[in-house]
Amino acid sequence: MTNAAAAQPTVSDAQKACYRRDGYMILDNMIDAGTLAMLREECAYFMGYKDAELDLGGRDSDMITQRGKRYFIYNWYRKSQRLWRFIFSPLMAEVARAALGDDVYLFHEQWVVKGAEQGMSFDWHQDSAYVQSFDPATQHRPFLTCWCPLDDVGVDNGTVYLLPHSRGGTQAGIVPHRKDPATQDLIADNHGDPGMPICVKAGAIVAFSSHVLHSSGANRTDTLRRVYLPQYSAEPIIDSKTGKPLKLAVPFVKGGRIVYDPETDLAAA
Repeated sequence: MTNAAAAQPTVSDAQKACYRRDGYMILDNMIDAGTLAMLREECAYFMGYKDAELDLGGRDSDMITQRGKRYFIYNWYRKSQRLWRFIFSPLMAEVARAALGDDVYLFHEQWVVKGAEQGMSFDWHQDSAYVQSFDPATQHRPFLTCWCPLDDVGVDNGTVYLLPHSRGGTQAGIVPHRKDPATQDLIADNHGDPGMPICVKAGAIVAFSSHVLHSSGANRTDTLRRVYLPQYSAEPIIDSKTGKPLKLAVPFVKGGRIVYDPETDLAAA
């Protein structure tokens, strides 16, 4: 993406078939070094913004964010002058079209960071369950989560574990979850299946359906584990109570072509 002459990474037919069958695809070597450097810088800025917000409120936690332990910083991309270049890039259009088809909207975006030597684990859940927790009557189609590690990830630093549809029984939709009163996490039953640990290098994209069960372990290393996570939908996800978009609904791709307009979008900041 930083070199216009570089070949655009593509999603193979085999990867698309894996997504259709089991709800995920692992795409190695997708994000170039220059873009990774930009994302790491932006991550540091946004962690600083979040700590300042916590300071103003005189608290150490906010929903599922726990200061110094784990951060979930979401839907602030318009505060940045360059983050949109990744979110709405030809690369992300390629990935989103492979999973969702020719119409794509940005639904949600967030930084997910686990602190060094104390980053908390995250129990088994479906991303669609969090939508359901906000809007119990939701009828939304599965959306796409693009889990983009900014560091090499493995078991020691709290990588994501996936349960493919065939193992998690999630082809039919959202399974029951309960809420942990201490962390506010939603938790589903994995029925004793440990799942697949995803061990990939920084620059990969782990793309999975919002119906796929996933979890992550604690970060036991002495460095941060940083992930950027844009989520896309095939249509706006509407709050059944208000008739308005539940989160974001930023047009990205229409009829297979990128239609995102940064001037109009960033003016809304």
